Amino acid sequence: MNHDVERYLQAGTRANTRRSYRQAIEHFEVSWGGFLPATSDAVVRYLVDHAGTLASSTLKLRLAALAQWHVSQGFPDPTKTPLVRQVLKGIRTLHPKPERQAEPLQLRELEHCVAWLECTGAAARAEGDLPKLLRCWRDRAMLLVGFWRAFRSDELCRLQVEHIQVRPGEGMQLFLPWSKGDRDNQGQTYPAPALARLCPVQAYSDWISVAGIARGPVFRGIDRWGHLCEQGLHPHSVIPLLRTVLKEAGLPAELYSSHSLRRGFATWATRSGWDQKALMDYVGWRDAKSALRYVESSGIFPGQLSRSTPILAVDALPGLASPDAGSGN
Repeated sequence: MNHDVERYLQAGTRANTRRSYRQAIEHFEVSWGGFLPATSDAVVRYLVDHAGTLASSTLKLRLAALAQWHVSQGFPDPTKTPLVRQVLKGIRTLHPKPERQAEPLQLRELEHCVAWLECTGAAARAEGDLPKLLRCWRDRAMLLVGFWRAFRSDELCRLQVEHIQVRPGEGMQLFLPWSKGDRDNQGQTYPAPALARLCPVQAYSDWISVAGIARGPVFRGIDRWGHLCEQGLHPHSVIPLLRTVLKEAGLPAELYSSHSLRRGFATWATRSGWDQKALMDYVGWRDAKSALRYVESSGIFPGQLSRSTPILAVDALPGLASPDAGSGN
């Protein structure tokens, strides 16, 4: 295959998806001992052999990888036969498994973490401890931008300074050339609000100022001497970073993952009175079912929530207004 063609094909698929598909194909061929190209009977045996050990969502991903391999190689897709679909349906019926979801990082936990980071960062500045100050300001910016924009970990790690426009006291625009929801890879601009407290704009500005970053990745690794890496953080490093902050702030870190910021924002917005369309538009969800998966159920009716749940009023965000909040986009 022409090198340029291969390069553009690679660019048309997310790195995480390519990695997951490679692992799925390796599992089918090496771990299970299957042959490619595969028959639908072989796919059915593969599903049956792993029905009790793998979640149906994992099996669906394995089928997607097999389908992609066959189509890309010019072979008939063995995963689309009625027999395969019926067996997968039977596995979901006989082996139901509750979907594991990250604990949402609620507003009070976010505020607690930010307060701890600010206190620790101020002490580090007074002591001349640059590495600690850098980590505190980076982690505070990552938490606040990640929460208020409901970003995935890979989106946080792909933010570039030259793609961000800041308007002090108003907000900022964050451009991503592509994301999971941007299926046509046209790029999308995400507004983030300037707030009276827990402000992502101020946290971002503080971080790039103290780090001296003018171009390149926003969020980077920091070595023990306070030197910044040239490359951005790897998405897999977001979870340990988040859990380290939570643990040091005295919170149960093991409950949370990188999706906790996204779930936390969705839960906060829902309990603050946002309707489903406003939430989907802001976050970028196209499917209502996907959106609902991120909202933590409270067992309280929406009317009760709007009256009884403390709300951080943010007039920069849809459906909310308060004189205490900073003006937004």
